[in-house]
Amino acid sequence: MIQSLVSSLGPWNWWLLGLVLLAAELAAPGMFLIWIGVAAIIIGAASLALWDQALWTWQNQLILFAALSVVVTLIGRRVFAAREGATDEPLLNRRGDSLVGRTASLAEPIRNGRGRIKLDDTWWSVSGPDLPSGMKVRVAAWNGRELVVEPVA
Repeated sequence: MIQSLVSSLGPWNWWLLGLVLLAAELAAPGMFLIWIGVAAIIIGAASLALWDQALWTWQNQLILFAALSVVVTLIGRRVFAAREGATDEPLLNRRGDSLVGRTASLAEPIRNGRGRIKLDDTWWSVSGPDLPSGMKVRVAAWNGRELVVEPVA
């Protein structure tokens, strides 16, 4: 059944596959299936011109489709990565990094290099030199799991 459908569609089977992949990209966005769909449409365009050629076997079409999928994906990702320029909110999804430079008072003393502060509505684990509770500190860095603080002079 599938073989008869593919043979009856001729070169249009690549167009159909490309459109199905583009529609699948809408259902599961991630900017990946779109490139494979574009590669299928390109192979479909080539099939329209080369369908009767002896060299244009289904094996060669699949090999060319696989190679073209990789090439189009790499080019597409590079083009869209270049478009991701500067944003007006570079720290939007990097909450810890957005706190660097802020000051707060220690809610719990730093003992053995560890303590806690409250910034806005969140309690943060901090590391730094041993300091008493209530001391003003500045957030110097974020190491991925806790804030690194230093005393404010």
